[in-house]
Amino acid sequence: MIPIKGLYESHLTVSDLSRSIAFYRDVVGLELAHTIPARNVAFFWVGGRDRSMLGLWSLQSSPLRLRLHIAFHTGLDEVKQSILALRAKGIVPRNSGGGPEIDEPVVFPWMPAASVYFDDPDGHSLEYIAILPGKARPDMSGTVRLSEWQAPNAGAE
Repeated sequence: MIPIKGLYESHLTVSDLSRSIAFYRDVVGLELAHTIPARNVAFFWVGGRDRSMLGLWSLQSSPLRLRLHIAFHTGLDEVKQSILALRAKGIVPRNSGGGPEIDEPVVFPWMPAASVYFDDPDGHSLEYIAILPGKARPDMSGTVRLSEWQAPNAGAE
């Protein structure tokens, strides 16, 4: 068996490549690595060229319509800061699954991880996620607010 070190690249289809390049560069903060205009594709480094890559492919009026999800691993401070940063760009920070707008990150107790979700211009679900220290709580269903998770005894057995 070949040992897998991680997932290196992922690809999304987009309806307007120029708009999506601007979004992933200026809102998400990814570094544009390369474009191939003849193929209507753009590539971004995610965490540097040795970490991972995201490819954006133009649909060119194709009827294909999928809502996909990508989570970007970052630190807890960055997840917390992302809510104001997204709002400053006119983006609504949400709970998972296209849920309601949020004022603070949510925690998935079964992992545990703190997250902020948002949509790209084509409706793809994006997420900033930070794995939290401490024990997982698979007995807790759904998500809880980060402040609830961090309250005394919230993450305790």
